[in-house]
Amino acid sequence: MHIFTRLILAGWLAAGAGLLTDRGAPALAQELSALARLDPARSGLQGGAGNAGLEIDLQLSQAVPWRVFLLDDPRRLVVDFREVDWGDGGPETLMPAPLPAVKDLRFGRFRAGWSRLVVELAAPLGLATAEMQTDSLTGEARVHIALDPVSPEAFAAAAGMPATAAWGALPEPAAVPPSVPRQRGDRPLMVVLDPGHGGIDPGAERAGLREADLMLAFARRLKETLLRQGGFEVLLTRQSDLFLPLEERVSIARAAGADVFISLHADALAEGTARGATVYTLAESASDAAARRLAESHDRADLLAGVDLAGQDDMIAVVLMDLARHETAPRSKALAGVLVKALSAGIGRLHKHPHQSAAFSVLKAPDIPSVLIELGFLSNRRDRANLASAEWQERAAGAIAAALREWAVSDAAQARLLRQ
Repeated sequence: MHIFTRLILAGWLAAGAGLLTDRGAPALAQELSALARLDPARSGLQGGAGNAGLEIDLQLSQAVPWRVFLLDDPRRLVVDFREVDWGDGGPETLMPAPLPAVKDLRFGRFRAGWSRLVVELAAPLGLATAEMQTDSLTGEARVHIALDPVSPEAFAAAAGMPATAAWGALPEPAAVPPSVPRQRGDRPLMVVLDPGHGGIDPGAERAGLREADLMLAFARRLKETLLRQGGFEVLLTRQSDLFLPLEERVSIARAAGADVFISLHADALAEGTARGATVYTLAESASDAAARRLAESHDRADLLAGVDLAGQDDMIAVVLMDLARHETAPRSKALAGVLVKALSAGIGRLHKHPHQSAAFSVLKAPDIPSVLIELGFLSNRRDRANLASAEWQERAAGAIAAALREWAVSDAAQARLLRQ
């Protein structure tokens, strides 16, 4: 393997400021944390030699620190920047027509101060070239990446998450908060709302609407409704168009001392005519094939974004979590039942199977009653109109608030009985 490629795979390219020197790069080290803007008109993906490979050109308003690496299973190229404003366009701005080498393309904010581009590859491709050239007069930067076909074995050997301090120091280990006693109606109910998707993972997209945007807007409306009614404290897992791994969403809820966790989504089907809201609870075996595919797609979004989904649980932890779920699972199901009833009264049409279950990673907090609400299907014209309607959103938020209030009273009464 070429020494240049080995350096890339090891991790870090400091544009004009360190590990690799760009041709013609001025001394920009002090400005590298600023936001670079993508010029879509001068950027794009195209097939490589014989259409078997891939070439990527990204024109940026300035040089920024960046790195590029490969990940396997599924095969994908990952490019990180600190930081790029991708603009308002979707993947079609960089790839207006399908390419043989590309199965999927996504880009966006990955974490605070960082942006990520991910290309899922249709075949094993190795890095042949990866460079950033900076114009000494304008300060503009051009990133050029070329990939050529390699054997599956060579790809697997080159793939892996780079370990480098330049990615940014890991945060200090979080202090484990004291366990929050089960709510008994003697304090405000702590509700954590989780707007699904965000950043590099826009979720479903139809007719100019993005699931990530709709769910953030709805979560804000629901928060206002709950606070206006009183008796609730509310936290959103994300306040902007930012990617959050599924497990981090759960960690945010636990750190906040959540009494209940609600993840908000709006699915889209590639085929079929399903419509209406659905409430999901956790189960190892899905209630039907559609629920199983939906749970798998949520995990796949994390995987494609570059999150390691390898299981880290030890046997003792699994046993303890299963014991905790013996208490929280019935509470989650009770909440789902009340939500179905309230949503039916508040917005009318629900899915033909309004309460379903599957192995959603975002619902796996063993100590917090959790549900996932699919408010509708972006693939359905009527649901799309509802999801974009302020009046419909207000009715849906009111229904969820009413359900939470009813559930909180019943759950608190049950807690008081158990204590006796």
